[in-house]
Amino acid sequence: MCCILGLTAAINAVLGRFLPDSPLTELLKTQFTHVDWAGLHFEDLIFPLFLFISGAAMAFSVPRRLEREGQGAVIRHLILRALVIFALGVIYSGGLSRGWDQIRWLGVIQRIGIASAAAGLLSIWLGVRGLVVATALLLVGYWLLLLCIPVPGFGTGDFAEGQNLTNYLDSIWLPGRKWDGNHDPEGILSTLPAIVTAVLGLLAGRWLSRDITPQRKVGGLLLVGVALVVAGWAWHPLFPVIKKIWTSSFVLVTAGWSGILLAGFYWVIDVRGIRRWAEPFEW
Repeated sequence: MCCILGLTAAINAVLGRFLPDSPLTELLKTQFTHVDWAGLHFEDLIFPLFLFISGAAMAFSVPRRLEREGQGAVIRHLILRALVIFALGVIYSGGLSRGWDQIRWLGVIQRIGIASAAAGLLSIWLGVRGLVVATALLLVGYWLLLLCIPVPGFGTGDFAEGQNLTNYLDSIWLPGRKWDGNHDPEGILSTLPAIVTAVLGLLAGRWLSRDITPQRKVGGLLLVGVALVVAGWAWHPLFPVIKKIWTSSFVLVTAGWSGILLAGFYWVIDVRGIRRWAEPFEW
């Protein structure tokens, strides 16, 4: 949230003022920008981390609501919440002010609403094993769709911008204004792997909620986090890490780093009790 609210700009300003010619300044400035297409900078981690944490929070909130209100009420709550967040996203993107043909129907906020609600609903109907199977099916299925279905003029297995199946489907099926001309980085098909990001966060939250030692919780998050990062980069030559189409390898790498960060903050704040420094974040 601090990065979204301006921490990135503040760090760049301070470094530019006091260390204008430092290699560290250039490195950090690069990390605080999005990659053009394939690859990963720190800035590209912020959005998936937000989705991951939304899923982790649901591991605690959904079971409490189920116990208190029942399944039907929780399902209605998740759907209503998604609709409200979706509407706020449309309004934030300009709403109806430019006319119906200029509404941005899908965007960052809309994706948060859709993906977090989908993860919450899946957590009601599926256990841990079912969620793992759903994760594998969605990630591998998305890869196979982009790998095997031909795009007119470009054929199969092309992951370049404007030449892949995800962008092509946006160009013919996504109405309204799109962020990148005839396609959108938060488009239709890429919503499916984005749901997996929230589901992986939910699984991390379930792990934290288990009645096991804090050391085991931290160790499990670190171990799985490192494994996901390695698996994602191993997949990269076959299915590149690309945020703008939310590739399956991008899901694994960013979820891995999210799990590692969650383990670190959990250890510092909850286990070690070093929390006074974090009060401004609570505010």
